[in-house]
Amino acid sequence: MVKKGQTFRSYSHELKVEAIRLHIEEGWTYRRIMEHLGIPDRHRLKVWMKKYKQLGEFGLMDQRGRREVFMAD
Repeated sequence: MVKKGQTFRSYSHELKVEAIRLHIEEGWTYRRIMEHLGIPDRHRLKVWMKKYKQLGEFGLMDQRGRREVFMAD
């Protein structure tokens, strides 16, 4: 639950890609990635991994406030 006055951290696209690369290519554990990149929440890494597996690198982009545009033929 969100608390009044709570601040949220945002992470750069490059940091997300690096975390995914370390896990997939290098075989690092979530704990090691968290310590190396300074990410305090393991759940955040799991969410990034799920989005990456579903949508690829595009899934790691921040989609807040964006509308989907559909082209009609």
